[in-house]
Amino acid sequence: MQASTALSHLTVLDLTRVRAGPTAVRQLADWGARVIKIEMPAAMDEGEGVGGPRDGSDFQNVHRNKRGMTLNLKSPEGVAILKKLVLHADVLVENFRPDVKRKLGIDYETMAAVNPRLVYASISGYGEDGPYRLRPGFDQIAQGMGGLMSITGLPGQGPLRVGIPIADLCAGIFCAYGVAVAVIEREKSGLGQWVKSSLLQAQLFMLDFQAARWLMNGEVPKQAGNNHPTSIPTGVFRARDGYMNLAVSGHKIWVRFCDAIGAPELATHPDYATGALRSQNRDRLHGDIEAHLQKRDSAEWVELLNEAGVPSGPICSIDQAFSDPQVRHLGIVEKLDDVAYLGQPVTLSRTPAHVVAHPPSQGEHTDEVLRELGYDAAGIERLKSHGIV
Repeated sequence: MQASTALSHLTVLDLTRVRAGPTAVRQLADWGARVIKIEMPAAMDEGEGVGGPRDGSDFQNVHRNKRGMTLNLKSPEGVAILKKLVLHADVLVENFRPDVKRKLGIDYETMAAVNPRLVYASISGYGEDGPYRLRPGFDQIAQGMGGLMSITGLPGQGPLRVGIPIADLCAGIFCAYGVAVAVIEREKSGLGQWVKSSLLQAQLFMLDFQAARWLMNGEVPKQAGNNHPTSIPTGVFRARDGYMNLAVSGHKIWVRFCDAIGAPELATHPDYATGALRSQNRDRLHGDIEAHLQKRDSAEWVELLNEAGVPSGPICSIDQAFSDPQVRHLGIVEKLDDVAYLGQPVTLSRTPAHVVAHPPSQGEHTDEVLRELGYDAAGIERLKSHGIV
């Protein structure tokens, strides 16, 4: 089976490790690209870098829908084989440090000379050039440098990381997006190009409106905990049995909300009558709202408020999130054999993405790929005996 027919015309060489790079290639693989994951031979492998063993959930999550081969890129013959692959490839994705890929002779300029149509994608910690180009990248470091940790957490309790590797994941997704744009542009120009993404750039971009507050208004955003920094009252509130989320944005929804919780007087209260006043008196307003929410359990409020056109929802643990009837309806969890995978969050009507193959074992498809390049059995055995594959 194909994961999808959407990108089935593309061949992608995956030289990535750890998380951001494999995330980018997973996006392409799930949409049907013919991905060849290239790793060092087992005797030279220093470990994948993704947390946990190769057969663990983390590795399985980022490497499905790929074929895999081993190739010693520290050997001139190994690089020569890579160039043969590049000659017939559409995309190459890598996340080596700039100095490492040039030392190996697998940099953009070298590969573009082999195949001018090649879309060559690089993911780094801080960029391919500049004063930090040789620094090792790590998600939490990018979260800190990119400003995210300064606006996450409760005021006065110090910076806080986000509970997912958001810089890694966004850098990977943006890289895949850049690859798609470059492939589309190639239809017009006939030429590939160098696509570059970094953890730091991705993290800065994800600041979005918080960045705009600084860039356009000169305002440095601060931590606001569970409260939305500009839309009030929006945040976490305590009902009778626990916590829930409310998003009361704009005056019309504010009035509907007050009516729905049986407190129409709050809508006309002189301290809460406008958005500016609600912001100014946020803490007291929060307490007044919670006093009314104590009358019902959170599930009752969620049902009642949504019926009234007021955005609200439960705060789920991970297991509760995947048990939600709407989540089940969306079908984002895909089963392959006995393994449950998290599928793509985008649905295409004609060419949807599916998980059709578990991650390859190390070098599982080496012989197959080499045969496609024209090597016979004797040639493959020679490459193995010399530690090339």
